Amino acid sequence: MTATSSPADSSPAGSTTGTTTGTTTGTSLTVVPIETPTLGDRSYLVHDGEVAFVVDPQRDIDRVLDLLDAHGVRLTHVLETHLHNDYVTGGLALAEATGASYVVNGADEVAFARTPVADGEVVAVGERMRVTALATPGHTFTHLAYALRDLGTGTGTGTGTDVGVFSGGSLLFGATGRPDLLGPEHTHDLVRHQHASAHRLAALLPDEAEVFPTHGFGSFCSATQSDATSSTIGRERSTNPVLTQDEQSYVDELLAGLGAWPAYYAHMAPANAAGPSAPDLSPPARADAEELRRRIEAGEWVVDLRHRTAFAAGHAPGTLNFGLDGGFATYLGWLVPWGTPLTLLGESAADVAAAQRELVRIGIDRPAAHATGGPEQWSTRAPASFATATFADLAQVRHHRDMVVLDVRRADEHAAAAVAGAVNVPLHELLDRVGEVPPGEVWVHCAGGYRASVAASILDAHGRRPVAIDDTFDQAEAVGLHLVGPSA
Repeated sequence: MTATSSPADSSPAGSTTGTTTGTTTGTSLTVVPIETPTLGDRSYLVHDGEVAFVVDPQRDIDRVLDLLDAHGVRLTHVLETHLHNDYVTGGLALAEATGASYVVNGADEVAFARTPVADGEVVAVGERMRVTALATPGHTFTHLAYALRDLGTGTGTGTGTDVGVFSGGSLLFGATGRPDLLGPEHTHDLVRHQHASAHRLAALLPDEAEVFPTHGFGSFCSATQSDATSSTIGRERSTNPVLTQDEQSYVDELLAGLGAWPAYYAHMAPANAAGPSAPDLSPPARADAEELRRRIEAGEWVVDLRHRTAFAAGHAPGTLNFGLDGGFATYLGWLVPWGTPLTLLGESAADVAAAQRELVRIGIDRPAAHATGGPEQWSTRAPASFATATFADLAQVRHHRDMVVLDVRRADEHAAAAVAGAVNVPLHELLDRVGEVPPGEVWVHCAGGYRASVAASILDAHGRRPVAIDDTFDQAEAVGLHLVGPSA
């Protein structure tokens, strides 16, 4: 088998694959991961040179259609491992565009025609590929994994090679999918199902079979994170806590480590059950400076897509900064009141198009308007600005001036280690708690600078005086700031 992949953290928002290749002895099937790094997910295109299937496609299906053309293969099946909680699927639209069968668990309550599948059923893809649906509840109650067997290898009865398993949100690299997304009333049942499901996969598949998860590359659907970019059943059997720990230890450790998850997740499963259409990625209407001001004054969101350094140096008053260089869709989707009209400001039309692509993946289909250029074109008023700093700057001045240190990391991050005296208001709570931030100049930090800039833009829009710390948190202790917390 030939696999093509790229490191999730370095892939651009609209990327499909990278250039690193590896070969698994015994089969020549091709598995192409389709990276969506800003959401921390992978979809997969699998083919034998003639026919293909796709697992868990994202909403922007043009990426898949381009890959089908590039590889010269015909799509016959689209497989969903589960009704996703972190993105809107492109599965139905892709199946309709290609005439492929749309394979979805028959137990899922959906509003569209699909090819229902149940535990143990085998889907034949061409002459060589056989995909077996495996019930793997835990991330959801109806979750399926898909084991791939290549019949084009070996001889005699029962021939073929177990290539790997498309594990969705069940068995991840060094982790499992989180079991709490369906609500606290289901969490304790689902976490035990998750443990049993991982052990089922490990028992059914050989050590050399590869693991192809959908989540786990930064997605909040993953209970924990790993830096691995590939793995096998054997490797997971020896290193993954779900397979090395007894059930109770796994349950206790996983539940203790769960933190907040993005608010927009609540809208994803219902959208996927309804059957999302293909997205409209055409440019939204153009807005001039006067219209942008009217939209801001009306309480709409006008979002500046530029890097945080450029935003801090100068921006249209009242705009918010969600740069394309970080977790744009995750944090924008998390914070924006659902349904609020959204206008995008980019240096170029390509930036606006990239943001649109990110947004349709989480169900924000049509921005209200857009503008390109810079703050001079986006406002009838002089650009606003605020200072940026490092933790070293904070260490030098915090005892000599009146200031507030605001930590906008999640509560679990703050509890692990925090700057002494810092006020913790997690970014996803800041809009509702701006009034709780003590008066004075606000030095705001996160773990790497991205969330701090978002927070600083919110504070700036509310008339506060922020200083955005654009630095990594590990520098805080290195420059002499006193840390408190269990790991400090």
